[in-house]
Amino acid sequence: MIKVLFVCHGNICRSPMAEFVLKDLVAKAGKSGEFEIASVAVSREEEGNAIYPPARRELERHGVPYESRRARQITAADLAHFEHIYYMDASNARYLRRMFGDGAGKCRPLLNRDVADPWYCGNFDESYADILEGCQRILKELG
Repeated sequence: MIKVLFVCHGNICRSPMAEFVLKDLVAKAGKSGEFEIASVAVSREEEGNAIYPPARRELERHGVPYESRRARQITAADLAHFEHIYYMDASNARYLRRMFGDGAGKCRPLLNRDVADPWYCGNFDESYADILEGCQRILKELG
């Protein structure tokens, strides 16, 4: 089983979008049974909240199915359980290092640049394009 975890600040926009984009790509490739895919936050600010409505609309716009879920913060158990952990920006990386020290070394960026946070910039389409690019690369590398 290939275990993939996505991390962003609040777990209501980018990381759940990445979770469902990769799940969709994996399903279309006929490999759903080979992957465990989830998403979390580095903060507790949005804990318990659903996916942000504009993020849901962006997934719908691209025909990406999603399920009801609630935001939650990453734990040490997540760090131990997931083999492949991808964060969205440099700020997420700093939080992960503060939380887990050297253990955060297994975490890596989704792209070689930050995935813009649509919560602040409002560009859900740009974030989606970045996420899709990163997820396609993950599937190519791991699948």
